[in-house]
This record gives sequence, structure tokens and C-alpha cells, in this order.
Amino acid sequence: MTKGKVHERESTVHQASAENISVADRRTFLKTVSGAVAVGAAGGSVASPRSTFAAAKQMGDSSQSQTPARKIPIGVFDPVYADLSLDSMIEKISALGLEAVEIGTGGYPGDHHCPVEELLADSAKLKAWKKKFEDRNIRVAALSCHGNPVHPNAAIAQRDAETFRRTVLLAEKLEVKVIVGFSGCPGANPTDKNPNWITYCWPDEYAAALDWQWNEKVIPYWKQAAGFARQHEIHRLALEMHPNFCVYNPKTLLRLRGAVGEEIGANCDLSHLFWQQCDPVEVIHFLGKQGAIFHAHMKDTVLYKNNVERFGVLNFAFETKDLPAASANFSAVGYGHGAELWKQIVRAYMDVGYDGILSIENEDPILSSEVGVERAAYVLKNVRAELLAQTS
Repeated sequence: MTKGKVHERESTVHQASAENISVADRRTFLKTVSGAVAVGAAGGSVASPRSTFAAAKQMGDSSQSQTPARKIPIGVFDPVYADLSLDSMIEKISALGLEAVEIGTGGYPGDHHCPVEELLADSAKLKAWKKKFEDRNIRVAALSCHGNPVHPNAAIAQRDAETFRRTVLLAEKLEVKVIVGFSGCPGANPTDKNPNWITYCWPDEYAAALDWQWNEKVIPYWKQAAGFARQHEIHRLALEMHPNFCVYNPKTLLRLRGAVGEEIGANCDLSHLFWQQCDPVEVIHFLGKQGAIFHAHMKDTVLYKNNVERFGVLNFAFETKDLPAASANFSAVGYGHGAELWKQIVRAYMDVGYDGILSIENEDPILSSEVGVERAAYVLKNVRAELLAQTS
């Protein structure tokens, strides 16, 4: 990607404080940003699934809903501040006007700001840790321990399962109701040494392997894990629908929920569903009406039309050097799809009575962690304010 194109992309949404912007200014913002997306790394146009979801379903139809709008708190997932101390991170979050936080407790997110075993062992330290957030009116809304508790390597599986159990115990003590993670992915048979993500059931041996994964590994583990959580008054296990894990879309999520129970729900991270051609508003309504959305990551995805047409959607990039040949990459909210679509997304969460937070996660290869969070927060604050103004 050329420097000029990066500059053009980074200037799409301006840094600013959104809290003191008038409703008229917010409407101007929505008009300005609604069509703005990242410039194609391959020099082509940027594609959105289903033509930006039929122009966000002609825009505004759902925003006229008479459903009372709840001010959904906007927060952040803490790994983006891994280089900051706990106090510095809280200062940063407070300065951005964010209202909540999702805290990593181990596994892939790490535990940079949460010494789990130390907090479990010392009630005074636990109280002091919690008070740091309370003093700034920041809600600790979820604990996250993404890992692979059904990994074919028994040591890895045991490690990640133990991280989950400690997270449950900490959530109970903190009175945090939501734990976020992955479903995990086992091998294809008892002798495999590496996970095997199976999405296609032919030839027949793949169908047999998939049945073995679910019936012998995934369902039994999550029945046990949900039972343990239930014993400790945790009833919301928010599994992120993520590639390379057995739960990767709404159908597989509901399969596990049906087999295990209503403790299983979604961390609805739309960035993993955009490239699968899911309609984000439809997904939220579909899962939300079943009470199956427990958490929501706020992250966008850019789809590059020319490369999608050449290479398909299974062609993701995570580093800037790979962008020219990529079909897609993660981006900050508003940099893959316009603000008007994100307005419809937030409206959908309001419509279904979602009572969690909008948790910003930044994995944008162009925008640095802190800048990505700032830009996403600006978009989300504006679309939320516009929706609240319309229903007030």
C-alpha cells in the first residue's frame, strides 16, 4: 500500500472528542463517513458483502423503530494496551471517555493487567484492583480467556481449561457475568497432534472426523465447563465465532448451545462474519431474538473487490506487507464499512435488548492499537448519540 493511500485511508475518519458534538454535527458526520472505506491495497475498489448489505437495507428503516433505545456502554478489550501498566491503561480509557473494559485473564489475550492467581489468593488485592476501575466509573464487563481447551496436545488443552476455571472463579468474586473465549478445535482423530478445522463434509472421511470432533471432544468439554460455570453463578459463556475453531458462525454456535445449554452464547465479533458474507444486522436479530448474544466485539473488515474476485475470501492479511495480494484484512470500526452501516448495527443491538457492552478490539494492520481504538470510539460514540437523539 502506498503512503498516499494509507494517508487517504487514515484521513477518512477524523480524531476528535465526540461527547460535545451537536446532533446536527453528528448527522453531518454520518453523511460524510457512511460511504468511506479503506482504500484498496491492490489498487482496486473495496467490496462489502452483498453490496454493503443492500446499502444497509436502504438505510434508516430500522432506525425508525419505536423500540426504546438503551445507551449501550462503549468499552475496549485490554490487549491493545499490553504495553501500558494497569494504572496507565485506566488513565487512557478514562481520557477517551470509554465506559467499560473487557479484561484478558490468560490464553491468547494474555493477562497483562490482571494477575489472576494473585487476585484469587488475596482478597485485599482483589478489592484494590477492582476499586481502580470503580474510581473512574469504568465497568469491568467481561473477562476473556480465549484458548483451545480441546487441543489434541493434552498439555495445551489442560493449560487452557485451567485458565478457564480460574477465570470463572475470578468472575464470581468480581461479580462479572460474562466470560469470553473460543470453542476450541481438536484434531480429526485420537492420534492427531495438531488441531484440524473441518468445514466441508466430503469426502466422507471429513464428515466422520467432524462428527468425532463434536461428539467426542467439543460437546463433552463444554458440558463440563458450563456445569462448572453454573456452580459458580456464571451463566454467560460468550464464544467468539472465529475461523480455525469449531464454532465459527451462527449455525455452529447454535449447534453447541443446543447440545450444552443456554450458558453458551455468542461473542458477536462481526469482523469474522463480514468475510463469510453474513448480513450483520440479520445475524444480530437472529441470535438476539434467541437471547444468544452475550458480548460484542467492535472490529471491522475490509474486503478488496478485485482480489476477492481473483482469489476468493479465504485470503486474509495480518501484516501490511501482505496487503497488496489480500482479499481482506481487519480494520478499525468505520474503516471497512461506513458509519451508516455501523449505525444500523448498533440499532440492531438496541432492538434485541442486548445488555452487554460494545467492546472495541483493534487488529488493524495500518492503524496502531491506540489510534485504532480512538477512531473506533469516535465512530461508535457518534452513531450511538445519533440513535439516542432519534428515540428521545
